[in-house]
Amino acid sequence: MASHRRPKQPSRARVTVLTTAAAAAVALSSQAANAAPSEKPSKDEVKTKVDKLYEEAEKATEKYNGAKEKQEKLQKEISTIQDNVARGQEELNELRDGLGLAAASQYRTGSIDPSLQLFLSADPDDYLDKASTLDQLSGQQVEALKKIQVKQRDLAQQRAEASEKLKDLDATRTELGKKKKEVQGKLAAAQKLLNSLTAQEKAALQAEEQRATRTSERQVLTGSTATASGRAAAAFAAAQSKIGSPYVYGATGPSSYDCSGLTSWAYAQAGVSIPRTSEAQSGIGTRIYSVNDLKVGDLVFFFNDLHHVGLYAGNGQVLHAPRTGTVVRYESMNTIGGPFMWGVRV
Repeated sequence: MASHRRPKQPSRARVTVLTTAAAAAVALSSQAANAAPSEKPSKDEVKTKVDKLYEEAEKATEKYNGAKEKQEKLQKEISTIQDNVARGQEELNELRDGLGLAAASQYRTGSIDPSLQLFLSADPDDYLDKASTLDQLSGQQVEALKKIQVKQRDLAQQRAEASEKLKDLDATRTELGKKKKEVQGKLAAAQKLLNSLTAQEKAALQAEEQRATRTSERQVLTGSTATASGRAAAAFAAAQSKIGSPYVYGATGPSSYDCSGLTSWAYAQAGVSIPRTSEAQSGIGTRIYSVNDLKVGDLVFFFNDLHHVGLYAGNGQVLHAPRTGTVVRYESMNTIGGPFMWGVRV
């Protein structure tokens, strides 16, 4: 007779686990079905993010400019030192040759001075320290040896200075490379965001900027330029001649500029040399803290770290090179994106 066994019932724990898993699966499916697709950022959101990236890029640009200026300065200093060392070495060789000729002459007569013979095979510093030896030399030879000693010490000092500056130059080049990468990274991120916009959205942003520029131009035309000083007026006129030139980080003209590149170039056209970076430019001349006291051509600085500079254009407007993707143009000081810190009258 066949045996009929009763099927084994699942344990209560197993039933609970299976039930919970099934419920979770249903919940996840429901969430996935009801979840809204990620929304594309609006034009205004993209503009806000892009403006922030451009601000960060400009900060890095001014640091890049500072490192580049330092590099150029160090290269000139090193070149000057190396030229001085080369000339000094020639003078040292001539002094040594002079003593060598004297020794040769004495040798031919069979009366070479033992002290001079000692000099030719020893360090003159050690030699001169031996006072008793000096008594055996002629006054002319003593003078020649002293000149050699001074020249050797001078050359050693200059070579040590050049070595330190070369180390500084190497570190500066490293910093320059890092800042360049930082700028390029910020600009690439901004461009990626701009590329996410439709052609219509891009056109709308461009139209907004053009309207703002036209408004600023009208404000400048209704203002007065009569209060500008001679060289400030000349610098301002030079900058005006570059309206429409593109912003390029690190550029100082004559066809493209960054913010401090434009101001330093403009004042150079007026015969005035000012520092390269915005931070350095902020420390020259006479400071003007009230917008009402500004005159056309004064340098105007923005943001707490002073990373942006332009030329005051009158009536609350500034003539400047704003950022990548723009050109030299007029703009209201209220729309720069950072607070006005102070002006400088050069």
